[in-house]
Amino acid sequence: MSFQLHPQLAKDCIHLGRLDLCRLLLMNDNQFPWFILVPEIPNISEAYQLSKQQRGQLQEESCYLAEQLAQLFDADKMNIAALGNLVPQLHVHHVVRYRADPAWPQPVWGKLSAIPYSIEQIQALRYRLDGQLGNYLKP
Repeated sequence: MSFQLHPQLAKDCIHLGRLDLCRLLLMNDNQFPWFILVPEIPNISEAYQLSKQQRGQLQEESCYLAEQLAQLFDADKMNIAALGNLVPQLHVHHVVRYRADPAWPQPVWGKLSAIPYSIEQIQALRYRLDGQLGNYLKP
C-alpha cells in the first residue's frame, strides 16, 4: 500500500517539500509560522509503529526543522507536538511561538479562525525556507 496524505491535512496545509522521511507542510494560517512533518509511511498513527531507524530519522528531521525554524523566525519558543486526536495519521506540529502572538501562552489549536496565506506570502516563505534549509528540502 502506498502513502496517502490524510484529506484533512491536504485541505488545511500547503505542501512545501520533502525531507528523507517526511513530507513538510505549512498550516495555511498566517497568524503563526506553523509547520507539520508527516512521515511518508502508510497506515501509521503512532511514532512507536515506525521502525527503529524511522523513529531516529523522524527525531532527526524534527530537531533539525525546529532548530532551523527557531533561527529563521527568531522564535521565543518552539512548540512541537504529535496529537492526532482529529487526524489519526502520524504528523508532528512545529509551531514558532512569540510572547506577543495572539494565542500566547495558550496552544494555538482552536484559539482563532485561520487566516490563509496570500500567494505572495507563500512565495516569500518558500524563498526564506529554501535559503535556510538548502539541499535538505526536496520538491
